[in-house]
Amino acid sequence: MLQATLLAGCVVLAMGCGTAMPTGQAGSPTGGQAASPAPHTPASASAVTSPPKGPKPVKPTGDAVNVRKVPWQKAKPVAKGRAVQLVWSSGVEPCTVLDRVKVKETGKTVTITLYEGASPKARNVACIMIAIEKTTTVKLKTPLGHRKIVDGAKR
Repeated sequence: MLQATLLAGCVVLAMGCGTAMPTGQAGSPTGGQAASPAPHTPASASAVTSPPKGPKPVKPTGDAVNVRKVPWQKAKPVAKGRAVQLVWSSGVEPCTVLDRVKVKETGKTVTITLYEGASPKARNVACIMIAIEKTTTVKLKTPLGHRKIVDGAKR
């Protein structure tokens, strides 16, 4: 019984994968010349979604649970060295959110640590396991100058 059901499902699936012959093709009741099929065009341009351009900008929420340090991949001084833009790979919201950013400045280094966790809104939510790039910008107390930027999650 189970094998018959599976076989019937496979046949229906296989039949659905075929392509229909356009009208006016050889073998049609009129026996006429084959018509060229119309080119495929999307129903509307808004139906086609393109991937986001660059990392997704995020801000700390301050209310995440199960918080942990996460490493960042890129750090770039911006605003004439008065801020640092960070880029890292992360999960999707609300399952993974930026909780806070800790910045420790000394005369030689600027240590930046990202902390992520789950949003309290993530209860009873199915979380897909996919990585996306996120970015956030942190302001510095004094301009970066010649100081080295250090990832606090890797210490």
